[in-house]
Amino acid sequence: MSDNIDPSSTPTPAPNPQPAKPAVNASNWEREVLEKLVFATLKEQKAARRWGIFFKALTLLVIVFALSAYFDFSWTGSDSETLGRHTALIEVEGAIESEGSGSAAVVIPALNKAFSDSGSVAVVLHINSPGGSPVQAGMIVDEMVRLRKGYPGKPLYVVVDEICASGCYYIAAGADRIYVNKASIIGSIGVLMDGFGFTGAMEKLGVERRLLTAGENKGFMDPFSPLTEKHKQHAQAMLGEIHEQFIQVVRNGRGKRLKETPEMFSGLFWTGARSIDMGLADAYGTVDTVARDVVKAEDIVDYTQHEGLPERVLKKFGAAMGAGAMKSAVDTVRPSLH
Repeated sequence: MSDNIDPSSTPTPAPNPQPAKPAVNASNWEREVLEKLVFATLKEQKAARRWGIFFKALTLLVIVFALSAYFDFSWTGSDSETLGRHTALIEVEGAIESEGSGSAAVVIPALNKAFSDSGSVAVVLHINSPGGSPVQAGMIVDEMVRLRKGYPGKPLYVVVDEICASGCYYIAAGADRIYVNKASIIGSIGVLMDGFGFTGAMEKLGVERRLLTAGENKGFMDPFSPLTEKHKQHAQAMLGEIHEQFIQVVRNGRGKRLKETPEMFSGLFWTGARSIDMGLADAYGTVDTVARDVVKAEDIVDYTQHEGLPERVLKKFGAAMGAGAMKSAVDTVRPSLH
């Protein structure tokens, strides 16, 4: 009797075994990770070193500029030591206002330094300005008068470039002599207060102005309110008073050289050639010709006070941030000599 074999009971042949993968060396894996960490650390340290050097250099640069501004290191001092006898020069460029080269805070220290230097034999103000603040101009003139009395042996001259009008001429009148070019613009002896009125436009647009004040005249010269006759007369009286101050400065400074006419103090301006005929100026001249032919000291030393980097940075990030709106509001009602 033959044995019956159950096919289902036949064992399935085992699959061919795959070749075994080589075991990963634990030490090689650790070394690769450590190398990556070390290189990443070195890269971060190099970047940190570069930034550290940059910030140290920047800090050193700021310190140098700050020390330079604090101790007022300038070429003026070294020039006056090496040049000996010389003509002192001060540049005034642009509007006469509380900031810039035409401000009293810039011009007055330069005047004091120029007059007090033992090597300077005369001081020349080289001016190119359409005018500006009567307050700044008045402060500068007062200091010019004081220094001229304190240093009677050192004359103070003004040399006009393109224009010397209004507040600029207010300053020029305080000098011993004024030199111009025949085509320079001279004069404009007057005062103005300008602004805008929007009441008509507001009425057409149906806009109502709601202005509350404590003090009946606190809204004086508000551009969105009607200009009353009372306020107009008050403003005109104030302008007239400042105008008289201006005229008196011109008369005191120019003296008998002035050939007054009804139009001289009307706010008109004239060429340099005509201003000489009128006694508003004395002669033609430049900084070089005045130093050479009048002062007899051809060496010129610039005493102009230049604003340094620390001051510019402080102004940009400090006071200038909040001053814009207030300045624009005040400028519309502030008298000016332009």
